[in-house]
Amino acid sequence: MRIVIAEDSALLRQGLEQLISMSGHEVVASVADAPGLVAAVAEHRPDVAVTDVRMPPHNTDDGLRAALEVTRTHPGVGILVLSQYVVRRAAADLMESATAGVGYLLKDRVSDVGELVTTLERVGSGGTVVDPEVVRRLLGSQRNRSALELLSPREREVLALMAQGRSNAAIGDHLFISEAAVAKNISGIFTKLDLPVTSGDNRRVLAVLAYLGI
Repeated sequence: MRIVIAEDSALLRQGLEQLISMSGHEVVASVADAPGLVAAVAEHRPDVAVTDVRMPPHNTDDGLRAALEVTRTHPGVGILVLSQYVVRRAAADLMESATAGVGYLLKDRVSDVGELVTTLERVGSGGTVVDPEVVRRLLGSQRNRSALELLSPREREVLALMAQGRSNAAIGDHLFISEAAVAKNISGIFTKLDLPVTSGDNRRVLAVLAYLGI
């Protein structure tokens, strides 16, 4: 994959460049601010853009707002937010507007290089990966939980693991149940969240968005 990195910490930026390059992927640009991210994506058209949240020029949520601009102007580029901050509304907007893969990890919870590379590859292939702690914080902003309250405890567990980008097989291994049981729970989730089969929508993504309260 071809990757753009936006990170204002020079040490972390260089570390990410080395780790990603060592994993066999190509870092086509590495920038230190939000405008640089938008410009680098326009120039290089990467598979995935990795960005922090708080970056110059304003050091608030500039990185997330730049990521939102990327999803609007280059909808085929996956976005991986790698930060120590969760900005609820902007994060929810990103999840909702993304048409390619999207991920949100907290820096201090990335336990090894393999986890980061796996997340990059999932996002690059169109998947959605959300750190469980990000999920927890986003859930704190929810207002209407009526549909989700219909889910059984097991269905909630399955949906939480779906939000982390896990496959049916991985969910089954984590919960010690068969893939058939996972599929049955997912079918129940779709039914209770009123997500019928359509040609244009990915029900798995829509279920995760509902889980995040978007």
